[in-house]
Amino acid sequence: MSDAPALRADAQKNRELILSAAEALFLEKGATVPLEEVAKRAGVGIGTLYRRFPTREALLAATSNERFLSLAETSRARGPDLAPGDAIRAYLEELAENMGRYQSLAASIGAVIQCGTPGCLAITEEGHRLIHRGHEAGAIRSDVTYDDFIVVVTAISIAVENDRSAASRIRHLVDLFLNGISVKGTDYASEYVATSAV
Repeated sequence: MSDAPALRADAQKNRELILSAAEALFLEKGATVPLEEVAKRAGVGIGTLYRRFPTREALLAATSNERFLSLAETSRARGPDLAPGDAIRAYLEELAENMGRYQSLAASIGAVIQCGTPGCLAITEEGHRLIHRGHEAGAIRSDVTYDDFIVVVTAISIAVENDRSAASRIRHLVDLFLNGISVKGTDYASEYVATSAV
């Protein structure tokens, strides 16, 4: 019984070492870096890594947790200050920008956000909230789903990832999507620019 606290502390230490190593390597080499390399840098066995994070997506979700929590909190904090379409626009832009943190993260984001970390749950819940608000306001088509959001963010992020000079086009690409799903064809780009210029 006296060994249990030490084991728990050791497990927590290993988890922190793995997350630190993963963050560094994902930044250096991208999201597809071999997990054996992560374990080696963390100073743990590959079995220990897999016990804590059974899949690559689970590890990516864990290293992205704080950023996802922050994104969701920022989006919620906007409250009623932005029209539904503009709130969706800001959320999609920020999510697409987050996907650029690690090379190749965008390709697996659909699986990553299903991992159930607090951050993944928060951005998913916020996305659903924004869609519901958009539906109720009649701002977006009734058939738009959160899966649509993820597909579009993935496409935009991959396009930007393969051409770093296109990073400034995230806003433009999000605008194209929003104008495509809007009920009345509202030009969210011009509205948002005009609002943020005030």
